[in-house]
Amino acid sequence: MSRRKPPPALSPAAACPCGLSATYGDCCGRFHRGEAAAPTAERLMRSRYSAFVVRDEAYLLRSWHPQTRPAAVDFDPGLRWQRLEVHATTEGGPFHREGTVDFSAHFTDDGTPDVLREHSRFVRVDGAWVYLDALPTGP
Repeated sequence: MSRRKPPPALSPAAACPCGLSATYGDCCGRFHRGEAAAPTAERLMRSRYSAFVVRDEAYLLRSWHPQTRPAAVDFDPGLRWQRLEVHATTEGGPFHREGTVDFSAHFTDDGTPDVLREHSRFVRVDGAWVYLDALPTGP
């Protein structure tokens, strides 16, 4: 059995990792705690990025589509998320049923900088936004 490292401590008053100007407690933290639901696909994607930062497996699994959800989230102990850039969104608003978010998540892997570029697809399940999958990127 592997030992999981505890989530990095993040005060509710700290800047939110998702890149918006609110504090973590008022921004993604309220979604993580279950006090509110993400109103758009982009806000869900931002809250999922923040959940990777703080290693909130329960939130990640709750916000994953039941058909594509893994049994567990394997957090790489050498990986440190640095910042998020949202490049574009399609639909995904309060009155849509699906949407996409194109983003770059910058990280270091054992100190080496890298970036994950993804075009994610989100859908509503029982009225709530969930992550479905990543769309293929160019050749």
